[in-house]
Amino acid sequence: MSDDALPPAEEPDDTDDALPPAEEPDDTGTGTLYGVGLGPGDPELTTIKAARLVRDADVIAYHSARHGRSIARGIAEPHLSGTAIEEALVYPVTTETTDHPGGYQGAIDEFYTEAAARLAAHLDAGRDVVLLAEGDPLFYGSYMHMHKRLADRYRTEVVPGVTSISAASAALGAPLVERDEVLTVLPGTLPREELARRLADTDSAAVMKLGRTFTGVRDALSDAGRLDGARYVERATMDGQRTGLLSDVDPASVPYFAIALLPGDVASSVPVPEVETGIVAAGEVVVVGTGPAGRDWLTPQVAAALSTSDDLVGYGPYLDRVPPNPRQTRHASDNRVEAERAAHALDLAASGRRVAVVSAGDPGVFAMAAAVLEVASEPKYRDVPVRVLPGLSAAQAVSASVGAPLGHDHAMISLSDRLKPWDVVAGRLAAAAAADLAIAIYNPRSKARPWQVGAARDVLLSHRDPETPVVLGRDVGGAGERITVTTLGGLDPEQVDMRTLVIVGSSTTRVVERAGGTAVFTPRHYRREDA
Repeated sequence: MSDDALPPAEEPDDTDDALPPAEEPDDTGTGTLYGVGLGPGDPELTTIKAARLVRDADVIAYHSARHGRSIARGIAEPHLSGTAIEEALVYPVTTETTDHPGGYQGAIDEFYTEAAARLAAHLDAGRDVVLLAEGDPLFYGSYMHMHKRLADRYRTEVVPGVTSISAASAALGAPLVERDEVLTVLPGTLPREELARRLADTDSAAVMKLGRTFTGVRDALSDAGRLDGARYVERATMDGQRTGLLSDVDPASVPYFAIALLPGDVASSVPVPEVETGIVAAGEVVVVGTGPAGRDWLTPQVAAALSTSDDLVGYGPYLDRVPPNPRQTRHASDNRVEAERAAHALDLAASGRRVAVVSAGDPGVFAMAAAVLEVASEPKYRDVPVRVLPGLSAAQAVSASVGAPLGHDHAMISLSDRLKPWDVVAGRLAAAAAADLAIAIYNPRSKARPWQVGAARDVLLSHRDPETPVVLGRDVGGAGERITVTTLGGLDPEQVDMRTLVIVGSSTTRVVERAGGTAVFTPRHYRREDA
């Protein structure tokens, strides 16, 4: 499972032909050598980048035994364009003997030198060469021999691939390591005593290059006292994949593309079921703000709370902003039943449910946090945990859309008189205006009270210059976003609806035309004459 050639009679030392460090390659006018990992066998496990490079290559190169069949090319075949030049790098020897004067190592070294020269000819001509590698190019693969001979002279890029270890673990459906466990990767060609020593000293192991080494690997596992836990995977993700206990495998049936896995004790342990105690699990209510619009405005903290909730409670349109999850139960209600909604959420939590009460914007600004906490103060709910997680408020979103009109002292006031009388609203508007505060006005208008925007404007004009900047922000962040910059004297109530937030500047708020558009801001300093 390490490369696409049959195992040689002796595994070559992958470091014996390393070249000394060289200067940066002079690659002007030359092609690029790509070492492309194709994954363990299934063409669908080839990365998108690898598939693209295979499709667009000038030259496709691959190793094979003398029978000419290349597993790497077979994996890549669905991605081949059919127009690339193909260079088959055929090993002169695999398991058989050789009469080469230098023996096996001499024959293989001569082959690598000749193969590198063939690829260099294409690179010198400006052709990009994609050298295919099963698994990962630099993990027990044949590509590394070309890399060491060519990377000092040509542009080189290595594209990693899914390794046989990852594929084998997935085939077993078994994790190899967990927490602080150590995974050791070993070649089956190590002497039995060395293998046994290393297997005894590690938490988890993957033993590569089985085939003819299988009996020695099995005996080493037995010597280390680890045979019972060892698993076997053959041709992971390929046709003919086989898995099972390593102790049950017939050595005569083991191909080169097989791997022994030894999962760690923690990774292979089965969780102990919790003992039933009859105690109801502790629930809680988390009041969250989803921001002024879609998912982009959601904080990671709120997203995490929503993902772990059993129940979502809220005004229907606000619940619609949360992607549906069939594991969760949604409890939508009208926008005018805040106390009933809070009580429902607390009852669910008292029964052991994890409940998220969903608000738009920030839950603590004219939203559900206060309503939930008020009901939670009743004696029957005193023991139900309640948390409040902030969200980006509408005032912040509208202010940022034009700059910083709330950059200095400011007030937030709701025009709704459903929970407080209009004379209180008007008095607070007058006080904020007299204090020269910038004002963010929520709930400015509804079908039942269309007159209030004009009335609020008149209250403010008794304290503010008609040229005071005003920002109207509608559906900021949403599909219907509209930002209007006007003045207090020019404010037209017909431009405002319930989805609009109104910001009225202070005496120091400025409107500046810039290259990017109109900017509105309130300086953080006061001139002495303004005090």
